[in-house]
Amino acid sequence: MATRNYTSAPITEQLGLTSIITGLASDLEQLRAGKISLNDAMARSMLAKQIFNGVRIYLNGAKLMSDLARPVELPNPDSTPKGDKG
Repeated sequence: MATRNYTSAPITEQLGLTSIITGLASDLEQLRAGKISLNDAMARSMLAKQIFNGVRIYLNGAKLMSDLARPVELPNPDSTPKGDKG
């Protein structure tokens, strides 16, 4: 089994991906049991597809910003001017 990437877990929780995936699995079970129509199942899957498309765009944007980010140089406290003492 692949190792789990614990660094990505917070984004999963932040975007609610676990509940979306659980909902899709439930939709499939309901469709197979005849509790929802094929049209309902397809509409739900199309909504989920759009949500995952948004997640992809979000993650690509976050990665782009991270890749373009430069470290901030903090000033040395010993070399900062303290003002006029005269």
